[in-house]
Amino acid sequence: MRNQGMLFSLLLLLFVVGCRPDHPTGDIPPLPNADPYPAVTATFGDNIDLDNLFNYADQDVPAYILKDNTGANQLTDAGATLGRVLFYDKNLSVDNSVACASCHQQEFAFSDTETRSQGMNGLTGRHSMRLVNARFSDEVRFFWDERAMSLEDQTTRPIQDHAEMGFSGVNGDPGILDLIDKLEDIDYYQELFTFVYGDQQITEARLQEALSQFIRSIQSFDSKYDVGRAQANNDGAPFGNFTQQENQGKNLFLAPPVFAPGSSQRVGGGAGCAGCHRPPEFDIDPASRNNGVVGVAGSPGELDVISTRSPSLRDLVQLDGTSNGAFMHDASKSTLLDDQSLQHHHSGSGEYQSGSATSSGWSRPGWSRWRAAPATPVD
Repeated sequence: MRNQGMLFSLLLLLFVVGCRPDHPTGDIPPLPNADPYPAVTATFGDNIDLDNLFNYADQDVPAYILKDNTGANQLTDAGATLGRVLFYDKNLSVDNSVACASCHQQEFAFSDTETRSQGMNGLTGRHSMRLVNARFSDEVRFFWDERAMSLEDQTTRPIQDHAEMGFSGVNGDPGILDLIDKLEDIDYYQELFTFVYGDQQITEARLQEALSQFIRSIQSFDSKYDVGRAQANNDGAPFGNFTQQENQGKNLFLAPPVFAPGSSQRVGGGAGCAGCHRPPEFDIDPASRNNGVVGVAGSPGELDVISTRSPSLRDLVQLDGTSNGAFMHDASKSTLLDDQSLQHHHSGSGEYQSGSATSSGWSRPGWSRWRAAPATPVD
């Protein structure tokens, strides 16, 4: 009987030891079907699927588009997805009221119809520049006055502006490190930064990289111009899908002007638009100077002579011909079709009509992969 008891005790001991977990307490692996990114799923639902990302990095780009200012920060689907979340997230402002998308609105080619955009503590100093095709340019500097040395440099400056998003770090404002602490406490950023970078650490450089990748992914090559350019050998050849007037407008855009000897009076040639706005990307020549528009938005009588940058001329108007916001850094030219912008450069000429190539369908019908996900995490 005693031997039976000893045998039972031994078997019980073997059973307990044999059934002990192979991993220490607190290190139990997740169930096979558990969501590895529950906070992302809970916040964004089906708008973001980290197992099936939008194609940001390998979009079709026409063979005639050659300029690219990407540099070392190569576009990835994961990085652009993180950038998309950051771009639309009002958590990037001190009081959760302003996102990048508040001033750069998708429905207006990522610009704003207001003269100056509403920030957290006031208005922006200049009109919000369109962001479409920011990548496809030889110009690497950003802002109207080119004070940012790169797109990466530009992306966090509005965040650190007192009027715009509030993390200036001066006069009692919290600084960029306070924003980083704020974002590191948000569960979906813990998951997203781990997904992109392999750990939860947030730095200003990582914010800049992700935001820049998203912005460079915003592209537009489906205009009437692109249809014609794809069928032509060069920009100067007649486009088969253009009307006679549109081809005439294109020629005026491309050809340099001819001036009277010893005079600034134009007597022939074209308008010379392409000298600064260079096709087929229609990016600004980095050597361009101030265009003569020297007003200050909201401050009549003041002068701004250091604005020399311009966005791409693509997506100037919507499909119905209405403008995606006003033109110039001070938004002083409200439309293209009534020739305000054209007449500024070429006063006295009656050749610049609304049917010209400079206004013939340079618009985009939809922006699926660049929409908010779902709108903004914080309202």
